[in-house]
Amino acid sequence: MHRRRRTALSVSVVLLAAGPLLTACGSTAHPGAAAVVGGERIEVSALQAEVKDVRTAQQKSPQSAQLIKDSGQLGKVKLSNMIFDRVLARAAEQAGVSVSPKEVQDARAAMVQQAGGEDQLREQALTNGGLAPDQIDAYVHRQVTEQKLATAIGARTQQDLLPALVKASKDLGVDVNPRYGAWNASQIQLADYQAPWIARTKQAAAPPAAPEEQQGDPGDSASTG
Repeated sequence: MHRRRRTALSVSVVLLAAGPLLTACGSTAHPGAAAVVGGERIEVSALQAEVKDVRTAQQKSPQSAQLIKDSGQLGKVKLSNMIFDRVLARAAEQAGVSVSPKEVQDARAAMVQQAGGEDQLREQALTNGGLAPDQIDAYVHRQVTEQKLATAIGARTQQDLLPALVKASKDLGVDVNPRYGAWNASQIQLADYQAPWIARTKQAAAPPAAPEEQQGDPGDSASTG
């Protein structure tokens, strides 16, 4: 990908808070589940499918070897995002926020235009974000939801969004299979996974130019097991 086409990418939000606050980790047996969020299971098979889609796309890329090498934590990244999406949905619901398909469509169209075309967006999504083509819409939905939530609660920085997300996380309850780590409710991420948004405290979430999910695990190895 040409450097001049690389755009600064934004990731799902949530940032610093004062010390770790971990939910129960593996206190209850959930065979076949990577995590349980609000009583809803995230099946290991669903996580494996997310990872497999990315690996399949990576293998078709001329940069295949490097992409795979650079995404060793891909399984944890995907699980962290799958949990985060459920937490974000609860926070949005509590704030009376909803996102329409039209809003997602419009936001994606803006990304396509800024990236220079659909093919370029897909390339950026895979190379910089660890996203398979069919995962882009979910990412866009997440970004639009974050922006609307920030507007609804008057959040001017990502830090301002954190209390709503922490509350939603606690209300739901997050139990992670010990194989994947533990959920850090104060930072809204897997405790042993350093999310790329952790140091970003300056700006509230906004739809990005193109997607990014820091690549990077038990989930990746699960995809082969």
